[in-house]
Amino acid sequence: MNSQPVISMLAYPVKVVSSIGLLIFVLSLWMLPLRTNAQMTEKNPYARELDRIVLEMAGKLELLEVDSTMIPRSLRAQGDLAGVGSRDWTSGFFPGTLWYLYGYSGNPALLSAARTWTAFIEKEKYDGHTHDTGFKVYCSFGNAYKVQEKESDRNIIVQTANTLMGRFDPKIACIRSWDFNQETWQYPVIIDNMMNLEILFAATRFTGDSSYYQVAKAHAYTTLKNHFRADYSSYHVVDYDTISGMSRLKTTHQGYGKNSSWSRGQAWALYGFTMCYRETADPVFFEQAQKVARFILDHPRLPKDKIPYWDFDDPKIPNTPRDASAAAVIAAALLELSTYSRQEQTRRYWQAANTILKHLSSSTYRMKGEELPFLLDHSVGSKPHDAEVDVPLVYADYYYVEALIRANNYALSNMNNGSGLTW
Repeated sequence: MNSQPVISMLAYPVKVVSSIGLLIFVLSLWMLPLRTNAQMTEKNPYARELDRIVLEMAGKLELLEVDSTMIPRSLRAQGDLAGVGSRDWTSGFFPGTLWYLYGYSGNPALLSAARTWTAFIEKEKYDGHTHDTGFKVYCSFGNAYKVQEKESDRNIIVQTANTLMGRFDPKIACIRSWDFNQETWQYPVIIDNMMNLEILFAATRFTGDSSYYQVAKAHAYTTLKNHFRADYSSYHVVDYDTISGMSRLKTTHQGYGKNSSWSRGQAWALYGFTMCYRETADPVFFEQAQKVARFILDHPRLPKDKIPYWDFDDPKIPNTPRDASAAAVIAAALLELSTYSRQEQTRRYWQAANTILKHLSSSTYRMKGEELPFLLDHSVGSKPHDAEVDVPLVYADYYYVEALIRANNYALSNMNNGSGLTW
């Protein structure tokens, strides 16, 4: 391992090093510097695709009615827009994507739309009935703050973190995920919940109060201990006994079966532990992220294009749907993980992420239809529930754009060691 990640000023001890490459990476995540076409040199494939997306999304926005109850999520069976209100766990991804694209391009139409759609999410800062306030508020207001650094956005993030803290049980040392299905589960925690820890780390940076950090780190440690099998694949759901605090049930809700490896769950694990390493510099999280990456990339049922089937253990492979959303999350995570790794690992992660982005950007996966506010097709929400199977999903777009921006920033900074710049 070459280095430790650079951490912003915090109220708790961290290990900080002077790695220029990692500093550029953290700044690229936090500041989202504006990049206009005129500033770009000879276009790498990531920049070319981002330029195309900026123009495409600006056109889509002209056809999209602004409606707080119809925040884009997916498509219905008949092909029309499936929209949601702010309470839905996916509500932050569409405005978050707009903020990413504005941060890249400086396009004023994207700024106006990003601010408009983001405003619909604010009331979720008080929703204590879900762990997904991180997805909703940090993907929207978090990205807004990275671009504009408005105090009002920061205050919304902190209030949301306060609300999320109310779902933490110190006996279990985890944030409760779901409140439903109480006849079966006592205290369910899903691997997806790793993604909601980022807003807690941000709250410590903003306030100097280390309690948010400590809760996030405790949740990550408990998840690392209980969610993984010997091969470092992850269960989807771990249920805890509310009296003893011990795990009592390990299963899935969206995967093929109890012991199967649901692809997006593996992606959440990879991304979540990579992010936790960035925020804490704890090598345990780095090692776990590497182990999850090895499970994914070495899996015999991962296709050559590295767009996984919706579950690695579906017996119908290859005659079963792919999941572009899992692929996009994996690509974004691998690009970050590559900055913390040895040279041979860096190259492997880069090449895998580049392969994913190349194929997601092809006609096979890119969405067709100028009137639809989506970028990628062929994602899977929950196949066991026959819900959102082989359709566009807004979170696939979000992590796809994030991955392209990360790849472009690394390419411009010569951080990729010459790997994967051509498609």
